[in-house]
Amino acid sequence: MMNTSCRAQSPDTQSYESYLFPPVSILALVVGLPGNLAALYYFTFQVSPRSSFSVFITNLALADVTILCTLPLRIHYHLNRNHWVFGDAACRITGSLFHAGMYVNMCFMTCICLDRYLATVRPLVYLKLHRVWCAAAASVLLWGVAGAGVLVFLLMGPLMTVRRPSGSHSCFENFEQSEWESRLRDFSVFCLVFGSLLPSVVILVCYPAAARRISRIKTRAAQKAVRVIYAILAITVLCFLPYHVVYLLHVLGHMKVIGSCAAVSAVHVARRVTVALAILNTCLDPVLYYVTTGHCKRPEASWVSRGMGRKRGVYVITVT
Repeated sequence: MMNTSCRAQSPDTQSYESYLFPPVSILALVVGLPGNLAALYYFTFQVSPRSSFSVFITNLALADVTILCTLPLRIHYHLNRNHWVFGDAACRITGSLFHAGMYVNMCFMTCICLDRYLATVRPLVYLKLHRVWCAAAASVLLWGVAGAGVLVFLLMGPLMTVRRPSGSHSCFENFEQSEWESRLRDFSVFCLVFGSLLPSVVILVCYPAAARRISRIKTRAAQKAVRVIYAILAITVLCFLPYHVVYLLHVLGHMKVIGSCAAVSAVHVARRVTVALAILNTCLDPVLYYVTTGHCKRPEASWVSRGMGRKRGVYVITVT
C-alpha cells in the first residue's frame, strides 16, 4: 500500500519477511494460543462472581485468539515468498479478521484501563457503573462494530493488488491506488482514529493517573497493583504504540502528505517490523493475565472491589 510514484523505489521485502514473520508467528502460536485459551477458560468458567474486569479480560483473550487463528495461513504466505495460494476470499477473511482482532484487542485494553482508572481515581462513579451488564454491553458493542466492518469489507468484493514481475499474488498488501481511494482510505482513517489514536491517548493518560493514586496506598496489594499497571503500559508502549505511530505515517503517505519516496519506503519497512511487534502482544497478554490473578490471595480477589474503604484520604479498592 504505497504511493504509485514511489513504488519503483520500494525495497524488496520478500527476503526479510520470510525470516521475520514465520518465527514471530510460530512463537505467538506456541506461547500465545495455549495461554489465551487457558485464560479464556479460567475467566469464563472459574472466576466467580463475575465482574466488569473479568468480562473485559475474557474478551481480550478472545481477541488474541482471533488474531492467532489467522496466523497459520500467513506463515505459509511468507514462507512461500509472499505468494498467496488460498484464493481471494480466504485472503480477505484472514486479513480483515487479523486487523479487526488487533483493533478490538486495543479497545479492550482501553476498557480495562478505564475500569482501573475509575476504580482508583473515581471510586464513587465506579460503584455506580460497576455492573457486569455494562461491561457485557460494551463488549457486544465493540464486537458488533468490528463484525460489521469486516462484513462490509468482505461484501465490497475482491481487492486489487499490484502484480509482481514474478507473477506471485499478494494478500492484504501492495494494493492498487484505486483500492486506497475507493474503500481503504475511509476504513484506515476510521481505524486510525477510533482503534489507534484515541485508545492510545486514554491508556497513556489514565493508567499513570491510576498508578499515582494507588502508589499513595502503602499496602502490599496496592504496590502489586501498581506493577500490574506498569506491565500494561509496557505492553502498550512496546507492542502497540510503534504500530500505531507507523500506521499514522503510512496513512499520511497514501494521502500524499508525505511526499518523499525515501520516507515512504522507510515507513513501508518499519510497518513490517511493527506488525511483528503487535503479533508478539498475543504472547505477552497471558503474562498479564497471570500477574492480574497471581497477585491475589484467592482466585476471586483482585485490586478492584465491590466494597471500598478509606485510608489516608485515598479510596482503597480491594475485591473483584
